[in-house]
Amino acid sequence: MQVKGNNIALQGSGSEIILATSSDENHLPECMIDGKDGTFWITTGMYPQQFVIRFNQAANINNINISSNSVKHIIVQKSSKSEPGDYEILAEKVFTQTDGHLQDEQFDLGTAKGNTTATYLRFVINSGYDHFASIHGLNISGEFV
Repeated sequence: MQVKGNNIALQGSGSEIILATSSDENHLPECMIDGKDGTFWITTGMYPQQFVIRFNQAANINNINISSNSVKHIIVQKSSKSEPGDYEILAEKVFTQTDGHLQDEQFDLGTAKGNTTATYLRFVINSGYDHFASIHGLNISGEFV
């Protein structure tokens, strides 16, 4: 099955958020991957915060695009195990501060050295530009293997 160029993070592709360190009943973690405009996951007022997405099968990751607000430093880790664990750093970035606008940050992994195959991705938000940060959408392009 190939989903080349499509968002393999969407719930409709079988992906799911299996862990999030905070939850608000109006802004659930699943909102990051529901594909709807206007929904988002919001953190509590402490850092670090993290969430883990599980794909329905292993995938080669080419590109990750995150639409967010007030995220400062984030690390993306991958695991290709059948159960989450033994995470390896895939990418790390300091996001640009965008007062009053959503951040739109991209990780281009197509040119990354090494293996980008993952069953799980863990996103660790180490710091933010405000007490709260939010993730409005994840667009992960790749292909299932």
